[in-house]
Amino acid sequence: MHIILSRIARLLYVRITGLTWDVVCLITAVHFALSWAALEFIGGEEIAGAEIFWYFYATTATTVGYGDYSPVTAMGRLVTVLWIMPGGIALFTTIIAKVVQLISGRWRRRMLGLANYEELTDHIVILGWSGAKTERMVEHIRGDSGEGNREIVLCAAGTLENPMPDQVRYVRAPALNTPDLLRRAAVAQAANIIVLGENDSETLAAALGAAAVNADAHMVVYFEQLSFADLLRAHCPHAECNISLSIELMVRSAQDPGSSRVQRQLLSTLEGPTQFSLTVPDDIGEIRYGSLFTTLKTQHDVTLFGMAETKLGDDLILNAPSDQRVNPGTILYFMAARRIETKDINWSTLGP
Repeated sequence: MHIILSRIARLLYVRITGLTWDVVCLITAVHFALSWAALEFIGGEEIAGAEIFWYFYATTATTVGYGDYSPVTAMGRLVTVLWIMPGGIALFTTIIAKVVQLISGRWRRRMLGLANYEELTDHIVILGWSGAKTERMVEHIRGDSGEGNREIVLCAAGTLENPMPDQVRYVRAPALNTPDLLRRAAVAQAANIIVLGENDSETLAAALGAAAVNADAHMVVYFEQLSFADLLRAHCPHAECNISLSIELMVRSAQDPGSSRVQRQLLSTLEGPTQFSLTVPDDIGEIRYGSLFTTLKTQHDVTLFGMAETKLGDDLILNAPSDQRVNPGTILYFMAARRIETKDINWSTLGP
């Protein structure tokens, strides 16, 4: 018996959820109108009044039944028991089932990476899922006080469900460079794009696809082999390519013990002071590196250690001379316990 009832319930659920909202609304409106007309036709029923019937119908259909209004005639009770109550309850159950289906369907689509986030702007897109590496990446983004609240859209290839549902929005497609994935992840409106595929070939394809729809975003790409980075730079000069520095770091740690710990903390937003950057405003006068170094240290407890004129840092100067001129638009690199924004500095007090 239990199996039979379960099958009947499942069949009813499938039938109910298969109805469109237009059909459900139409049936509800017809049932409401016929119920009202039946009580009006019988006559002598207070609940047939326009200001009362909608309330009576709602409390009956939802099985609340406060009892403050009810039919008083025999025919009125008969119509209520045989028509209004079963029909109203059935329609209310149908509406609840449709709402549950809608909510669960949307949640399921988000988990499967089938949702559309075209409305997002100024967000961060991560192309590629690399397990613990990607989890660590998201953790560091969230750990940055200045970036932690920005939306992150994670894009992956394959059949993986959202691996970080509490941290990121998720988009899935057969490949990382498909137009559908780039559209649903709103890559065209992203402010930052991070690319880390399963291998260098996938990373290169994803980076080229993203660059084709958004050449203005700051794109950071990780490669294992230098040749792939050179190839991407040839087609996308604005992309910032990162190559594995494990060998260089091992040598530096061997020559200067503790170097790996220094490098890790400079890159981590989760522990102690770390490295940040800011851009010198366009409306300042002449500034020297030494004056800027002293002001930042005394007023903001910030240690300035480098500067660059270009966004990708190709002309980076570390430990610049004190008399080095700092021009408007220069990117400053500094170490601090928290991010300092351009607006936090009183530039008018800085002289040559």
